[in-house]
Amino acid sequence: MARVLMIEDNIENLDLMSYLLLAWGHTPIPAQTGHEGIEMAHKETPDLILCDILLPDYDGYQLARTLKKDPPLHNTPVVAVTALAMVGDREKVLKSGFDGYIPKPINPETFIAQVETFLSASQRGGRREQAPVFTGGVVPTAGPPSRNVTILVVDNAAVNLALARDTLEPAGFRVITAQDPDQALKLAHESPPDLILSDVHMPGYEPLAFLKAVKSTPRLQSIPFVFISGTSGVNGVRQQALALGAAAFILRPIEPQALVGQLEQYLGKEKAQEGEPQ
Repeated sequence: MARVLMIEDNIENLDLMSYLLLAWGHTPIPAQTGHEGIEMAHKETPDLILCDILLPDYDGYQLARTLKKDPPLHNTPVVAVTALAMVGDREKVLKSGFDGYIPKPINPETFIAQVETFLSASQRGGRREQAPVFTGGVVPTAGPPSRNVTILVVDNAAVNLALARDTLEPAGFRVITAQDPDQALKLAHESPPDLILSDVHMPGYEPLAFLKAVKSTPRLQSIPFVFISGTSGVNGVRQQALALGAAAFILRPIEPQALVGQLEQYLGKEKAQEGEPQ
């Protein structure tokens, strides 16, 4: 797996790229300024450098030229991650020393494939002019399978809600989102979902309060409730959650396909229990 340096001043973009890279087994190395990026490039010897064009302390084009002139980094692919889409931007990116670019906003469905294509070209010893250049087109995919399943996703972080939507909707699920338990309960009462996928730690709420509210409501208590969380701060909470009726406790990072597979499993169990004779 690869070590990927990300030079990006927007923390939400950094978090999203880091999450996706970790989920697919790569090692993300974050830097929020050009100077920090150069320092980390020398210290960490990355396999690939992703670089924003508009940085607070450095012009991205200048930064690419600086990196490419440095002998230890000369052969390391440097890829612009940018929202620029004006006529001539593509040529300017390549002339500045970038090996290509990935457009913003980042698409979680295609981001890893784009990154790994640059890595593959580098591992083959490909020259810059042979490297792929992504220009924002959507990669054609087969239509999602037809389902009649609604998943309520609850998380206070907008980037996590967007990632969940981009993971689950292509798999055919209908996704509704809420940024706190109060909003989620209101939505669930209005139209009960088939499954609830909720973060554990949300500001202003006790970790298990939402689960307790759902399980104490007759109309909602049979809905599979799945927690998802990072590894920090979950000691003790996981066992309590399962004891209170949570169907599962998933740890981030998790590959998109694995998340879909697990949710299908919990939905399948619920359908099977519904069909059991009383």
